[in-house]
Amino acid sequence: MKPLMISGTGLYTPPEAISNQELVTAYNRYVAIHNRQHAGQIAQGQMEPLPESSCEFIEKASGIKNRYVVNKSGILDPEIMCPRLPERSNEEPSLQCEMGVAAARQALQAAGKNAAEVGAVMVACSNLQRPYPAVAIEIQHQLGIEGFAVDMNMACSSATFAIQSACDAIARGQARAVLVINPEICTGHLNFRDRDSHFIFGDACTAILIEAAETCTAQNAFEILSTRLTTSFSNNIRNNFGFLNRATPETINSPDKLFIQQGRKVFKEVIPMVAGLIRDHLAANDIAPDQLRRLWLHQANLNMNLLISKKVLGREASAEEAPVILDRYANTSSAGSIIAFHLHHDGLAAGDLGVICSFGAGYSAGSVIVRKT
Repeated sequence: MKPLMISGTGLYTPPEAISNQELVTAYNRYVAIHNRQHAGQIAQGQMEPLPESSCEFIEKASGIKNRYVVNKSGILDPEIMCPRLPERSNEEPSLQCEMGVAAARQALQAAGKNAAEVGAVMVACSNLQRPYPAVAIEIQHQLGIEGFAVDMNMACSSATFAIQSACDAIARGQARAVLVINPEICTGHLNFRDRDSHFIFGDACTAILIEAAETCTAQNAFEILSTRLTTSFSNNIRNNFGFLNRATPETINSPDKLFIQQGRKVFKEVIPMVAGLIRDHLAANDIAPDQLRRLWLHQANLNMNLLISKKVLGREASAEEAPVILDRYANTSSAGSIIAFHLHHDGLAAGDLGVICSFGAGYSAGSVIVRKT
C-alpha cells in the first residue's frame, strides 16, 4: 500500500469555559434545592440526601480542572443544568457543521491544501445532533468539496476508526485526500445532576487531513505506518437516547437517556485492553515500546492514562512522552487524542515514532502508529 500521511490538523475550541469551582458551585446549589424540597422524606429515612461535590473530589477522580462548552449559562443554572441553544433553521449551518468547518479550514491550511484537493469528508463523533441529512455532507457542502461524505459513530474511539476508514478510501482510489472531523458537543448528553459524572465532559472539534505521501507538501507531516482496531461488547458505558424513546414515554427522561457508566468496572477492564492493544500493535510492526517518543492517548481520565502509558512503556511516562490536555479541555470524547496530537506534535525529529490511541464505549479502541517525516 502506498504511504499515507497526516498532513494537517485543526482545532475548534468554544469561546466559553467553566472551571471546576464554577461547576461545583452550580451543582451544590442544585443539591441544596433538591434536599430542601425533599426534606420530609430525608428526615423520615425514605430518601438519602444528595451529597455535595468539590473541586478536590473532581481533580482527584479525573485530573480535570476546566472545560470548554458551547453554552455556559444553561449548564450553571441549577434549574436547567444543560446547554441552552437556539434552534436553527434548516437553511443555517448546524452547530456541529459550524464547528467542523472551523476545524477543517485550519487542517487544510496546515496541510497547504484547498477544498478542490479533498475527495471525502468523514464526520466521526460520539453523538450526532440529527440522524439525517448527514452532518458530513453538510460540512462537505459548506467547504465546497466534491466526492462523498459519511457520518460514523464509535463513541470515544471514533477518530481512530475514521482514520482507518480514510486510509482505506485513499488506498482504494476513492479519494485523493480525506478530512476526518470530530465535532463533539459532549455537554449535550451529560447529566449535570449526577455527582459521579457531572464534571467529565467538555466540547470541542478536531479535524485531520489524510493524504497520500506523493501529494503531501506539508513540512510537519506524519506517515501513518499502521492502524489497528478492536471492539468488545460492554454495557459499562452507555447512552440509551434514540428515536424509539418516544415509544416508551414513561421513561423518556430517565438518567440512562444521557451518559451513564460503571466507572470502576471501566477503569479495571479498559486499561489492560488498551495497553494490550498498543503493545501487540507495536510488536506486529517490530517496534519496541522504548522506541516510542510520544503517546497521544484518549483524554478521559488522568489516572487511567498514567497506568496505560506505564503498562505500554514499562515505566512511568514523562509529561512530554504522554501529553495531557484533559486538565484544560476535560473529556472531549473522540476529539481528545487528536487535541493532544494537535497541540503536542512539535519537537519531534524525522523518524520519531508515536501512537495515537482512542478508546471508550463499546468497548472500542483504536491504535494508529505514526512516524515523523
